[in-house]
Amino acid sequence: MSLVARYLERNGIPTVIMGAAKDIVEWAGVPRFLFSDFPLGNSAGRPHDVASQDRTLELALRVLEAAPGPRTTMQSPLRWSEDASWKLDYLNLDRIPPEELARRRREFDEQKAIARTLRVEKAA
Repeated sequence: MSLVARYLERNGIPTVIMGAAKDIVEWAGVPRFLFSDFPLGNSAGRPHDVASQDRTLELALRVLEAAPGPRTTMQSPLRWSEDASWKLDYLNLDRIPPEELARRRREFDEQKAIARTLRVEKAA
């Protein structure tokens, strides 16, 4: 997405990226970036929380219109939770119970089997 934003900007189309991976997006050098300190995949606001989604969009549009220069980052004031312990969950297998890991592995294996079947059907 960051590279597409840079391409669009070079061709005269203003962009703003809404994201939750500050290091990656800033490293890619996007022109305007609204950072939300939320779990990955939730950069447009909290799930099922229209007010937070509306506020996030409002902030992104503000960044788009008011960025003082290239590579401008604005941090959303919204918080995922008052307790920051959710950040410890990312890629932390020690925090996932064995039954949950087994369930996720089964689901992943099922998806791989479906993908394999579709690949074989498409090749035939």
